[in-house]
Amino acid sequence: MTPLPRRIPHALDRFHAARPWDHNAWFHPWILRRLPARVGSALDVGCGTGDLARLLAARAGRVHGVDADPAMTALARRLTPAAAPVTYGVAVAPDGLPDETYDAITCVAVLHHLPFTEALEAFRDRLRPGGTLVVVGVARGETPADHLLGAVSVPLHLAMALLRNRGRRVGRPVSMTAPTRQPRMTFPRIAREARVLLPGARLRRRLFWRYSLVWRRP
Repeated sequence: MTPLPRRIPHALDRFHAARPWDHNAWFHPWILRRLPARVGSALDVGCGTGDLARLLAARAGRVHGVDADPAMTALARRLTPAAAPVTYGVAVAPDGLPDETYDAITCVAVLHHLPFTEALEAFRDRLRPGGTLVVVGVARGETPADHLLGAVSVPLHLAMALLRNRGRRVGRPVSMTAPTRQPRMTFPRIAREARVLLPGARLRRRLFWRYSLVWRRP
């Protein structure tokens, strides 16, 4: 299957700008289902406004969210109830990550902003034995499978935008104001390199131009 004609992505961008919805937040319930019912501690890398970190607080005794943008972490603190076991810090991953270990680490639509090998090594080294790493990432579409899932995602994306916005035009949610970057790595390369660094990791292409990586440390 060939890529979508160039005019179609441009039209989708205009539609999405008028009726935005957060593709990353759509994966949050799926991420929670990959984790044990209770964990002692969790780290959310690239936490943004803290939406996922607050959800993780229902599973974890304590949650720490880190983001490279001080404005985002400041907003995350304001949006998080004082009683929630969630803290936030400004850190540029992977070198700036806290020097401690966690039972769960999550990373959503951030890995393509980071040096791939170094980031996965940092996540691996900060995961306790038996701990779970869950990544939802973005890859560069290249293969027929990529283009097929992209084509399937288009009508679903339009339907979700209309459903969530009830047909009206709205502004972008604050969770979608972080800087974006086009991914450079393809899914086959990501899967190949990740399985070397994280033996036994499970990777799959997903709808809405995403992929998933789940790994449990032995």
